[in-house]
Amino acid sequence: MTADIEWPSKFLPGTTDNFVSNEVIVKDVDISKIWKLLVNPTKWESYYSNCAKITPPNPGPELKKGDHFSFSTFGFPPLSCIVNESIKPEQTTPGRLAWMTDEEQNGIDVYHAWIIENLEGGRVRILTQESQLGDAARQLAEEKPNKMLNGHQDWLDGLVEAARK
Repeated sequence: MTADIEWPSKFLPGTTDNFVSNEVIVKDVDISKIWKLLVNPTKWESYYSNCAKITPPNPGPELKKGDHFSFSTFGFPPLSCIVNESIKPEQTTPGRLAWMTDEEQNGIDVYHAWIIENLEGGRVRILTQESQLGDAARQLAEEKPNKMLNGHQDWLDGLVEAARK
């Protein structure tokens, strides 16, 4: 049995203007290394090229529930976000990280969540899902190829590669 994202009702997939889901299951990677890279936004640019202008939480740099931070992605000016979940993964307990925009900004309101968990056989599952509302979200959903889907896959691939180094 694998963990699922816990969605605020406002962002329930299938009811929003845009939704993407990306997942990898990999072996030979340390779950704690993945977590340390993901929970520290000052590290994101080292393995994910689609983010910039990161302002980490204060104090930081690790994201904890209730923290405020901002970053730019997909060509948007920096989005102000608040962390809704930050639960470090343990051997038998999935890690959970989620943030949302403070309010609609630049035509988009976002909830972005991650699950990181150990699976049998020395495997690790990393799931990231994002649900969006607003005019800009509708425009992103219509783009072919899907920039969000491809961008988040790049984030996952970069995260795994960085954790293996």
